[in-house]
Amino acid sequence: MASGPAVGPHAGAVAAAAAAAIANAIKASGAIVRMEPDEFERLLHRAENPLLVCATGGLFRTNFQYLFGYKGMVFFTKSSKPLSVPSGTEIVRAEKIWVPN
Repeated sequence: MASGPAVGPHAGAVAAAAAAAIANAIKASGAIVRMEPDEFERLLHRAENPLLVCATGGLFRTNFQYLFGYKGMVFFTKSSKPLSVPSGTEIVRAEKIWVPN
């Protein structure tokens, strides 16, 4: 018998468990600060030897996504063009960056 989406009396429990898992993932990731690309770029240039996670995304138009930690906070931006990265930056290319809304 093929298995498909949860239907029936347990569907609500499955949906609740999925919502709880998402909420726990958000709590585990901590606060993520979304910034405009120009502010993100300025902050990145102030950091000493930053570790930058980069990915591309977009459905109809390519966008460039960036994530990095600075002084205990995690910063994220999305830009229509690649950002200027300071020398000494360690870059990790990710297949995808998922940031909760």
